[in-house]
Amino acid sequence: MRLCPIDLGRSRIRCQLPLLEFAPPSSYCRSHNLKQDDIEYAIENTQVILAPERQIATFGNTSFEFHLISELMDRVDQVRIRTGRIEAERPKILSPEYFSRMMLEGFGEKAQKYVDRLREHAQQIAVLRYGFQFRKSGVMEETVSASLQSVIDRTRRVVESASDPNGAIIQGVDEAWEVCLLKFTIEMIERSAGENIGDFKRRGLI
Repeated sequence: MRLCPIDLGRSRIRCQLPLLEFAPPSSYCRSHNLKQDDIEYAIENTQVILAPERQIATFGNTSFEFHLISELMDRVDQVRIRTGRIEAERPKILSPEYFSRMMLEGFGEKAQKYVDRLREHAQQIAVLRYGFQFRKSGVMEETVSASLQSVIDRTRRVVESASDPNGAIIQGVDEAWEVCLLKFTIEMIERSAGENIGDFKRRGLI
């Protein structure tokens, strides 16, 4: 069975079986004065230092605590730590009819033939919808005078000593930190999708 996990939340994700690509909406880029080069730079320079031990639960919501660490671009040895929570909703199975309608939005009659072919092979394609809830108001910020690596090491010791299976440390770009967080959610989808689809299959839901 081919798996196509997608997220229809605040981000826009283009589905290319079996890969994932994403791009923040243009409204986000305008409101944050970000150019396409800024977005690509943030994506390329986002690194998950410590991934959560837990994955996205198949039959319930999952809460992850993130520590996003970034250097201030205009000051030496000034590092910002953002700490917050992001809620992953339980993945939902999209029906072939819903997926077909979604695929056709904005396209003409010629696209109908391709979607009809997809519908014929719907039993071989599992499409999951992932959603995340995130509130900027719940994010705490702290700026410290230290090297980036020392802050990462210290934060890692704190998270590991807490033994929180949902804790994550992300190294990112300060100006586009929300893009970095978005990339983290995509990586969580990629890590979790195989297990999620297996759970659905074992219960005979797909």
